[in-house]
Amino acid sequence: MQPIKEIQGTALPLERSDVDTDQIIPSEWLKKVERTGFGAGLFEEWREDPNFVLNSPLYKNAKIIVAGPNFGTGSSREHAVWALTDYGFEAVISPRFGDIFRNNSTKAGLVPVVLEQKEVDSITAQVKKDPTTLITIDVATKKVYVSSIGFEASFPMDDFTRYRLLEGLDDIGLTMRHENAIDAYESGRPSWLPSLAK
Repeated sequence: MQPIKEIQGTALPLERSDVDTDQIIPSEWLKKVERTGFGAGLFEEWREDPNFVLNSPLYKNAKIIVAGPNFGTGSSREHAVWALTDYGFEAVISPRFGDIFRNNSTKAGLVPVVLEQKEVDSITAQVKKDPTTLITIDVATKKVYVSSIGFEASFPMDDFTRYRLLEGLDDIGLTMRHENAIDAYESGRPSWLPSLAK
């Protein structure tokens, strides 16, 4: 996972509430074992509608989704996060997230930004009015800026999650910080114990 200090880009207004993980990535995509290629299945059923916002060329290069409340509810599939990041999204702004989805996001480099409903509404209205509007998400200061309308808002994020994102540490990265201690332990284990060494 790459360090994430700041995200700046345009946004896609997804004016839907209670978007669950099955809608984000349908279950037939769960047969894949790799973490890549899931972007093709992102919102697959909704994309069959030519008027669905993701099909609009106006939002083609958006890095941020601005969604309604309860984004990422439903099953615990990590594939929903993988689909969003594989498609090119780096953050989702919503008044509320599914707990498991939010946790999975921070471990895979997708920044979940919780703002008040009225703040989300303000950003959504601006993005619909001008799809080229730039949004800045500053992970270091935990703030969102939309300079074109003088918007600034803080979002909650615990210090450990913020640290992980700033340092680019997924679960493997966190473990590898202790590589020397792991090597020392492994070198002192009795040879008759099971080992992964070849």
